[in-house]
Amino acid sequence: MIRVAVSGALGRMGSEVVRAVTEAEGMEVIAQIEFGDDMGALLRESQPAVMVDFTVPSSAMTNIRTALENNVIPIVGTTGLSPADLDELRGLCEKHQTACLIAPNFAIGAILMMQFAAQAAKYLPDVEIIEMHHEKKVDAPSGTAVKTAQMIAAARTGVPTAKPENAFESHAGATGAEVDEIPVHSVRLPGFVASQEVIFGAQGQRLSLRHDSLDRTSFMPGVVLAIRKATSLVGLVYGLENLL
Repeated sequence: MIRVAVSGALGRMGSEVVRAVTEAEGMEVIAQIEFGDDMGALLRESQPAVMVDFTVPSSAMTNIRTALENNVIPIVGTTGLSPADLDELRGLCEKHQTACLIAPNFAIGAILMMQFAAQAAKYLPDVEIIEMHHEKKVDAPSGTAVKTAQMIAAARTGVPTAKPENAFESHAGATGAEVDEIPVHSVRLPGFVASQEVIFGAQGQRLSLRHDSLDRTSFMPGVVLAIRKATSLVGLVYGLENLL
């Protein structure tokens, strides 16, 4: 049995993780951790192999550091971590000889959308991203949008169409934030869980790739997959696509 601790266990995502792990074969939840708990003490007492973290950026790094210090593999769905955070985690994984998975999205369909977008970017350099999430999501753009933009930028071979020299924004941010020179537009409204559309434009044509998570259960197969493969990971792994 794979022993699993869940950080943020009472949250919207954490409670789904507890349910999914409980129902999955070959794994069990042996610790449910909430803000204010002594995580180090709980990890040393329960001795999990894996800690799943769906919390908030302000506490996620502390949680991950604590897990690595106790040789527990963190599986992290919390988004909003910076490139500097990822660099620090690479060093900590090496120091403690313990792996860590950071995944901006655990929905298999979203991972496929990101891969399809990277493939399309080889031929269609003009692209923008619209990501839509529930009103309680604290970070923008989403981790999925950032990861998608990075994958597109790495795959893109052509040069996107230049903006007119006299182009301007009458209201700041109207054309979106730029992530690796790709415009990203963030929507935060009730009624959404997590949706993203990647729109490519070209002469006389348009290609749209869209993924919608209609329920948080959409992320659970990816979480369970990550838990099963956790012990085979080496160092810091960024993105669930590395496990597929």
